Amino acid sequence: MNKDRKFEHLQLAFDSQTPPARQDPRFIYEPLLAAHPDNAAPPFSFLGKRFSAPIWISSMTGGTGLSGTVNRNIARVCREFELGMGLGSCRKILFDKTHWADFDMRDELGPDRPFWANLGIAQVARLLKDRNEQVMVDLVGALRADGLIIHVNPLQEWFQPEGDLIEEPPLETIRELMTRVELPLIVKEVGQGMGPESLKALLDIPLSAVEFAAFGGTNFSRLELFREHPQVMAFYGPFVGVGQTAEQMVKIVNSLEAPPACGQVIISGGVKNYLDGYYLVSRCKLPSVYGMASAVLKYAAGDYATLKQFMENEIKAYRLAQAYLRINPGYESQ
Repeated sequence: MNKDRKFEHLQLAFDSQTPPARQDPRFIYEPLLAAHPDNAAPPFSFLGKRFSAPIWISSMTGGTGLSGTVNRNIARVCREFELGMGLGSCRKILFDKTHWADFDMRDELGPDRPFWANLGIAQVARLLKDRNEQVMVDLVGALRADGLIIHVNPLQEWFQPEGDLIEEPPLETIRELMTRVELPLIVKEVGQGMGPESLKALLDIPLSAVEFAAFGGTNFSRLELFREHPQVMAFYGPFVGVGQTAEQMVKIVNSLEAPPACGQVIISGGVKNYLDGYYLVSRCKLPSVYGMASAVLKYAAGDYATLKQFMENEIKAYRLAQAYLRINPGYESQ
């Protein structure tokens, strides 16, 4: 028995060999400067509310029985771990309350958690054109949400078979909305991020936050192309490779010479795990949290206990990274 155990340890030692190519060059490991982290961490303020970990969860879906389960599970985990939640598109419930219960998560979240509604830029433009902006105010009020997320998605709308034509530059629509209503706003892209001119223009507006939704995660333009005729998909396919990554967008933020009017960002898009989140939040010069959607969605669609265990492990691993990893100043990604 003892020999078997020694042999097992020897085999594990061989199996645990780690080649230099596996090294993560973003970090410097400092094992002597901290004790193991405990379960407590100093809270901080983001979007005017208390967070216990720098994690923002956006749901990508709404309007079906499964979507109700997903949103409720996300709401519960945000309440338990003091995180922030953004809904998927609320277009379905603007004028029809059939699926209202799938979105109405304030009671599940509690009064103190960040909770934001969501509409697309084309829908916002249509409501403004119809002089019906009050419906957005009513939506946020009825949901008891903290504000409205506007997702900007010109490529997705173009590729979507039933998509809406965007008739005005999204920046003009956002500015017009802010002259008509008093709503806290977050603006995000939907999976391809945005370049320096767009990002800097947004940060010059007194938004509550900008969410990256950068290239590298779920690409909604590609998602829509999968629904198209193969010839259309083949023709427009090159567009799915364009965009800016979260790291590129952090660099744009860090290049700002003066404090922007919008001083907070949600870093999302291609954030696969706690090390990505820790690296990007640590690098960003503006107050930030990292966003998770698809990584959470596969757990949120099941039982709550599974999602809770995932989030508990995510936060513990993030705090372990905080304790022992420093950002490598010599690292620059390609």
